Order: sequence, then C-alpha cells, then structure tokens
Amino acid sequence: MTTLWATIIVIGVLIFVHELGHYLAARSVGVRVERFSVGFPPRLFTFTSEDQGWLIQMYFFYRSAGGKWEWQAVWKKKLSVSGKTGTGTEYCVALIPLGGYVKMAGIIDESMDTAITHSPDEFMSKSFLSQVFVMSAGVIMNVLLAFFIFSGLSYHFGSPVENPLPVVSKLVDEMPAKEAGILPGDKIISVNGEPVHNWNDMVLHIHSIPEKPIILRIERNGEYITKQFTTSFKLNQTQTGVDTIGFIGIAPEIQYVDVDLFQACVSGFNSTMAGFGIMVMSIKMLVTGEASLKELGGPIMIAQLAGETARAGIPSFLSFMALISINLAFINILPIPGLDGGHIFVSIIQVIIRKPLSVKTRMIFQQIGMALLLLLMITVLYNDIGRLFTN
Repeated sequence: MTTLWATIIVIGVLIFVHELGHYLAARSVGVRVERFSVGFPPRLFTFTSEDQGWLIQMYFFYRSAGGKWEWQAVWKKKLSVSGKTGTGTEYCVALIPLGGYVKMAGIIDESMDTAITHSPDEFMSKSFLSQVFVMSAGVIMNVLLAFFIFSGLSYHFGSPVENPLPVVSKLVDEMPAKEAGILPGDKIISVNGEPVHNWNDMVLHIHSIPEKPIILRIERNGEYITKQFTTSFKLNQTQTGVDTIGFIGIAPEIQYVDVDLFQACVSGFNSTMAGFGIMVMSIKMLVTGEASLKELGGPIMIAQLAGETARAGIPSFLSFMALISINLAFINILPIPGLDGGHIFVSIIQVIIRKPLSVKTRMIFQQIGMALLLLLMITVLYNDIGRLFTN
C-alpha cells in the first residue's frame, strides 16, 4: 500500500507542477487554455469557467435512453458569480491520477487536434519568444521544484559534511568487510600501512586495489585491531571510460552541520546541478554503448523506488521526488517531437525558415515523435517486467 500511495504522490505532484507551469505561462502571454486536467481521462469532475459563473459537472456510467451504458455527466450545477467574465477553460479532475495535461488553443500536440484558426489567442499566433516561454515553463517548474526540495531539506536537516571521518556506519551483506568482521562504529586508521585521516583518503586507497589483499588498522572502543582480507571489485563510470575499482562494502556515517538560508540555497543549487550531471552522463553512456537500453527503468521501477524511499523516511522520499523531477525536466527539454523540446525545436525551425510549417508537416513531425516515445515506453516496460521476473 505504501508503494501505491507513494507512486501516486510522486507522479501526481511532478506532473501537476509541470502542467501548472504551462498553464500559468500560457495565461500570462494570452494563449487560450481549453482544458487543465489533473489526471488522465475519463473525467470525474469538471469546473468550466463561464460568463456569470461556473458550470460544475460530475461524470460516471449512466444508462442512456437507448439502453446503452456510457460515461457521461450524471450531475451538473451552475454557480452564479455576478460580473464574472468566463474564459471557457475546463478545469478537470480525471480518473487516472498518474499524470495530467494542458490543452492550449492552436497547438498540435499528442491530441492531434488540427483545429487552428489563427486567432490571436492561439499558441501559433504568438511570438517566437512567447512560444518558447510557454513550452519551457513546465521544465522550469520541475527544476524549481527540485531546487526548493533540496534547499528545504538542507535548511531543515543541515548539510552533509563533504568528507567525513573514516568511521564505518553501514556494511553490505556478503561483502568482504562484513565477512572479515568489521563492525559499525569502527574507525579505520590506516590502509596497508598508509595513514588515512578522512573518508575520501580511505576510499582512494581501497579503489586502487581491486581483488587484492588489504590490511586495515582499526580503532574499536579505544582498542586497536587489524583486519586482513581480499577486496572485491565493481565497475565505475568515468569521463574517459569504465574503470575497475576496489570495493569492500562499507558506508560512512553521514554527519550534518547547520546552515543558514543562503547556504541552504547554494546546497540546493549544487544538488540540482548534480542531478542534471547524472542525466547527462547517463545519456552519454547510452549513446557510446557504455550502458545498455536494458538498464533503463520505467514506471514500475519508479513505483518500487518510491515505495522504498517512502519507507525510509520523508527526507529520502522528498530527495527521490526531486531527482525524478530533474529527470522529467531533462527528458522533456530534449528536441524530440511530442515533448516540450520538440515544440521548441519546431518554433526554432520556423524562425530560421521565416515561415510557419504546414499543418501536415507538423502532424508528421508529431506522429514520428509519438511513435518514438511509444517505442521507448514499450522498452522500459519490458525492462521493468523482466526485472520483476528476474528478482
């Protein structure tokens, strides 16, 4: 149950924030918004902005006069607001709480709606900068969300010490350190006779000796003991390729120091940029073949990680949400048809050629993008299901 609600919260919040960015940006530059939906169809409740008030409707299965059961409005009520000028926007709460969308007038998106009249309030009638602003606003909101989450966590809990003392906090099962009898709280004094004063010094020594003998001098409860065993190894991605490094299966004790608001914001900015760095490195590894498409994860993996981090505590859960928000922002800004970056790419092309692309050309462009995204979705779902059976 934890996994279910954690997944709904993560996906619901991130996509709501993303679409809210598009909505606010569209309204700010005068683009008519036809629908703002929280969740995917079918609709459950709608609130339509009309002149002199609001039209509220509730939807469910209803048997029509012909005896056919259909999903349709089963209740409606008009709320009068004197002097109100309606926008025609339908605000919708839909049944499937795993997403959302904003339908703007005069844009060819995943709905494949080609009803473009070149009215001044349509997306395609706006300037290049206005179009770019509207289409990038969702990404901007996701980045800001990640920044505020990281900054808030840093301000509330403190900032982790970058290079803590070489004190063991956790050990990985069936790894050399645990099998050799190292315990939580052990302080490592030296590695193969070389003194170490902080965690990074110790890690550098261990990384340099994969699958080789190692001698650790340890301080435990005021006494000094020696442990001798053979390191394990793991593959580590670097900017120049993949290295084999030593690994013994220990983690440090995370220490925090209080920070002021400015320092928390700096920490939030650095964490956000680090998240983008991970995404750039991941794309590079996929392009160069250093990583396989089989390693990509989809909604099932997100659900599993959402549940795990939720059970670990609010800080872990919020950090995970921030990382997925960065992931969503990075992917959406890629110049792929069907994504925000694809719409921006079309706007750039139209500026370069100094004329709008035909509806037919934009439809083809959109259909190609949707096919690519569908193929990607099938791939990650296949990977997710394969991992479930493997595990």
